[in-house]
Amino acid sequence: MQPNSNGMNVNTVASIAENRRMFLGQITQGVGTVALASLLRPSLLNASEAGLPGIRSLPQKAKRVIWLSMAGGPSQFETFDYKPKLAEMNGQPMPESMTKGQQLAQLQGQALFCLGPQFSFEKFGKNQTEISSLFPHIGSVVDEICLVRSMTTEAINHDPAHMFMNTGSQITGRPSMGAWVTYGLGSESEDLPGFVVLVSTGKGRSPQPIAARQWNSGFLPSRHQGVQLRGQGDPVLYLGNPSGITRDQQNADVIAINKLNRLQDSLVGDPEIAARIAQYEMAFQMQASVPQLMDIRSEPTKTLERYGCQAGDGSFASNCLLARRLAERGVRFIQLYHRDWDHHSLLKQELPLRAAEVDRACAALINDLKEKGMLDDTLIVWTGEFGRTPMSQANKGPIGRDHHNKSMSMWLAGAGIRRGHVHGATDELGYAAVENVCSVHDLHATMLHQLGIQHDAFSVKFQGLDAKLTGVEGAKVIQEILA
Repeated sequence: MQPNSNGMNVNTVASIAENRRMFLGQITQGVGTVALASLLRPSLLNASEAGLPGIRSLPQKAKRVIWLSMAGGPSQFETFDYKPKLAEMNGQPMPESMTKGQQLAQLQGQALFCLGPQFSFEKFGKNQTEISSLFPHIGSVVDEICLVRSMTTEAINHDPAHMFMNTGSQITGRPSMGAWVTYGLGSESEDLPGFVVLVSTGKGRSPQPIAARQWNSGFLPSRHQGVQLRGQGDPVLYLGNPSGITRDQQNADVIAINKLNRLQDSLVGDPEIAARIAQYEMAFQMQASVPQLMDIRSEPTKTLERYGCQAGDGSFASNCLLARRLAERGVRFIQLYHRDWDHHSLLKQELPLRAAEVDRACAALINDLKEKGMLDDTLIVWTGEFGRTPMSQANKGPIGRDHHNKSMSMWLAGAGIRRGHVHGATDELGYAAVENVCSVHDLHATMLHQLGIQHDAFSVKFQGLDAKLTGVEGAKVIQEILA
């Protein structure tokens, strides 16, 4: 037998290669089995049990998150941050000392004029918190929420701002918040994904574009990406079996396909094959669980009236009710998008429509969870991707407001969040946050903290670096908003 270029017998080389393949195959098969177990039974294995740092290292106040995303950027001046001085200066030039050299979106290089609040504010709750008159239902539960008036973000245009709010980075390809959370904590649901997304669109405008990358898993395993359920029609494409195919036949197909997948996994050891196996299994389970979940006709009439929705209408109100039902079934991260808040123009005409679409439902969600004893361990977050300018903008019609990243308002409720509290403040014209300034990374750190995760220790190796949801810029937990 001829030696090879390294002086080794060819048979010896073949034997070593075969032993190596067997060794790697057995190892990866074991890893695949563990991964598959975690996918089919999400509660059996999560990052904390796998020994990742930072997981469950703190008291867990929140078991789940319901994230209410107002896509487009709601104006804080017509929602939660009343500015009497801005009203007084309506129509006057914006002080140059505030805006000179500052980054603007569509107003760059234009003459800037103050635009006062377009709607009145009223006082609500024990502390007489000022909230826009467009939101009386949220005002009725203001003693349950913590209003943050000093949030800031880095991005000033929609897509990067959505990415930053969802992933902590403006760069596409990073894991979303929901993916990080399910990666860290797993899911308590056996027949639904751990991360679910619901999208609604208001009436009368072109919806704000959003993309599936906003709930992607990035460099985390693909099983942690969000699964979108549609509010109208089939909630998931191809959910039903084709005509003439029974559930038993479908199950047999899944078993056969997964047998082939397991055989392939034993040969190549690709972790994504285990994910594919589990996705087939989860899809099969969802064929039974999702139709029952989405059929809200079983809810009492008074509940439907409380939310202001009808079965199958695909509204934000219906999605809020579905969020409660998902939370009851153990889904870890539930994200709702409402896509009509980009008011460069027609602010006074359109904002009342958007407010009416979300106001009642948000209050109903809080009250419903509270009555069911779930508000104490459910973290609710209401936010857009950025705020709006105190300067006016006219864009093919009546006035509106431009994008703005130096000030925005948002609120949180439940899961150890301080009730009836207002945190932070902006300057007298609302141009910039000046008191207890908060960043998106601070928000993420606080959310992880309530979930029992130490944000600065929770990391994953990616491209040689310790990647974190909260970045490396020194994010802090916003302790003042915690009970």
